[in-house]
Amino acid sequence: MKKIIIINGPNLNLLGKREPNIYGSLTFTEFFDTVKEKYPNVALEYFQSNIEGELIDKLQVCGFNYDGIVLNAAAYTHTSVGIGDAVKAIETPVVEVHISNTFGREEFRHQSYISANAKGVILGFGLQSYELAIQSFIK
Repeated sequence: MKKIIIINGPNLNLLGKREPNIYGSLTFTEFFDTVKEKYPNVALEYFQSNIEGELIDKLQVCGFNYDGIVLNAAAYTHTSVGIGDAVKAIETPVVEVHISNTFGREEFRHQSYISANAKGVILGFGLQSYELAIQSFIK
């Protein structure tokens, strides 16, 4: 059974409440429950933190014994050299995801410190971006 973790960064705990015109009205827990049902043969886990160091710690813990990491570092994508370095340092492949099309938003969101060391980048497909990333590890 494949072991995959979704790691979400700051403010993604507010999905369903935060800017529903951009992020939708579904909470991440509601979405995650449907994804777990859809992929019963995958050991899926979920972690969220608003704290940069906790995200780095989680990447380091999971980065040598999981089959895949789906990472939405949110705003830290554009600011955190540390998270980018953590992705580079680990062995587990990482797919960077974003709910919105970051290239259709403010210019500072066009920069990613993660992309260069990620297996791939999926953005702009809403919460389906996560599911596409999961599929990339199981197909």
